[in-house]
Amino acid sequence: MTEENLAPEETEEAAPQAIKQRKNGLYPAISDELTAVMKAGWADTELRDLVPAEQSAYTAKRRAALSARFPGERLVIPAGNLKTRSNDTEYGFRAATEYVHLTGDQTEDAILVLEPHGGTHDAYLYLLPRSDRENGEFWLSGQGELWVGRRHSLTEAETLLGLPAKDVRNAPVELAERADEYPAVTRVVRGYDAKIDAALAPHTTKHGDDELKVFLSELRLVKDEWEVAQLQAACDATTQGFTDVVRELAQAVATSERWIEGTFFRRARVDGNDVGYGSICAAGPHATTLHWVRNDGQVRPGELLLLDAGVETTTLYTADVTRTLPISGEFDELQRKIYQAVYDAQEAGIAAVKPGARYRDFHEASQQVLAERLVEWGLVEGPVERVLELGLQRRWTLHGTGHMLGLDVHDCAHARVESYVDCVLEPGMVLTVEPGLYFQADDLTVPQEYRGIGVRIEDDILVTADGNRNLSAALPRTADEVESWMAGLKS
Repeated sequence: MTEENLAPEETEEAAPQAIKQRKNGLYPAISDELTAVMKAGWADTELRDLVPAEQSAYTAKRRAALSARFPGERLVIPAGNLKTRSNDTEYGFRAATEYVHLTGDQTEDAILVLEPHGGTHDAYLYLLPRSDRENGEFWLSGQGELWVGRRHSLTEAETLLGLPAKDVRNAPVELAERADEYPAVTRVVRGYDAKIDAALAPHTTKHGDDELKVFLSELRLVKDEWEVAQLQAACDATTQGFTDVVRELAQAVATSERWIEGTFFRRARVDGNDVGYGSICAAGPHATTLHWVRNDGQVRPGELLLLDAGVETTTLYTADVTRTLPISGEFDELQRKIYQAVYDAQEAGIAAVKPGARYRDFHEASQQVLAERLVEWGLVEGPVERVLELGLQRRWTLHGTGHMLGLDVHDCAHARVESYVDCVLEPGMVLTVEPGLYFQADDLTVPQEYRGIGVRIEDDILVTADGNRNLSAALPRTADEVESWMAGLKS
């Protein structure tokens, strides 16, 4: 990794906007001649043949719904800023979900503003323009064009996103000044941009801002056709990632769970933007830890691999899929029995996903099956109704049976309870169905042979007009199908 070149004492003269430099730069000064050389001789690279992004028509509809909900109020939705990982290196940037959903843009420091105008709103963006070649920012700043790559000009962004764009460096002052000019209520999505939060603090209330965040979360509950296509693409890429892992299981056995993590990550980066969340590559007893993301354990034939992973598309929609695989290629008798119980529970859960059903129905259907098996196996005292009433099955089922899915792996998390877990399902909702059974290695209440076995099966389910569609159905689910699939990939 290379270093920026300008010494701090030269920053002010060469770059009036205070371009930040490393303390120990190797070049003590910049000559006037070099400054002149760097300013001149650059071709015009403005992109003039751009067309609006496919998503722009859908984001306009979402902004219209937002406008209708808060008439006469000013709404400010930031994308967020880069965050330091260590010293002068940053984490990879991921724009705030609310901002992406309303704009389709993914750039740091950006802000969407809806200004009240008549009975509606005028929407515009604050964005960082292209690097300034007059003050040297394009080659001197660590975020300059020669360091991190070209960004769109404001004109280009306006064409792609279908929104007017302004220079974001003026945003804190301009937004504060406009708040003083007229009495409109201002709401901001807090926590993403400290400068904007501070600038608007005198003009907002926590309650008002919370209401905005809740509405934007609920706005994502029902996906439009474009979003469904993105989620299907994420599931298709995830299927390829699972296939890659099975093909490379021998290397994982020779190394560790890290090989599995790296194999899936490669597919996520090739076919999408990234993984949608930290991949859970849990072999053997690690499968009983719900969010095992250390991924540093051994992969041993004869045990199970619980792989919970999802590809995030370039538009930031993520899949969330789990399969539990026999590392040797075949389930033993007990593994198959436990797997079959989880599969039957998932089948019951998926069957309960349909328009007009309660959101809770798929969870209760799955838990019913798992409780019945636990009683049948003598692991908990029945009757089943008593087990469910007291929640006794939760010692081995642990978690809820699913969640909403979209731009976030746990999407719509700020929605009201009555709009989420107490809602009635409707077409366009996408949720996971993921029952599991987990027998901890130190659980003395179960026979020795159960201990250290964890099984989860998870699929991404779209509510349709007449029932549901499994977006991740390309991955086999039954025990026989899994074994046949794995055998075919090894041959």
